[in-house]
Amino acid sequence: MRRTGAENLTDRQRARLESAFAAADRHVAVEVAWLCAQQLRSVYHQPTPATGRAIAEKVLNSFHTCPVPEIARLGRDIRKWRSEFFGYFDTGGANNGGANNGGTEAINGLIELHRRIARGFRNRENYRLRMLLIGGGLTD
Repeated sequence: MRRTGAENLTDRQRARLESAFAAADRHVAVEVAWLCAQQLRSVYHQPTPATGRAIAEKVLNSFHTCPVPEIARLGRDIRKWRSEFFGYFDTGGANNGGANNGGTEAINGLIELHRRIARGFRNRENYRLRMLLIGGGLTD
């Protein structure tokens, strides 16, 4: 349940989680970490990139000061990777297609498949030509 998004919890699961958090004071750090994780997840589940970016700004400005050491470290890492973190919104986020490496992964999958099928090339030039051929890089 701790790794599940709050929106996917059943009422019974939510009640169990809340009772576990309330059972002892030592569970406060786990509750804070779970709430922070939900806030970070919500950055990517907003209807518009602008809304997600606003939540991302709050995350960026608050996590590094959290008294829970793991969250503070995450906050410092997010601050170091600020441009990459906000790059998601600069490319339109998931709602507008955004930037992704799907094309690269597809070509890499084809190359790996043909490398296994070929069972090794002895001639580097033949290998290069085969990879260009399957990747669509050879033209007339």
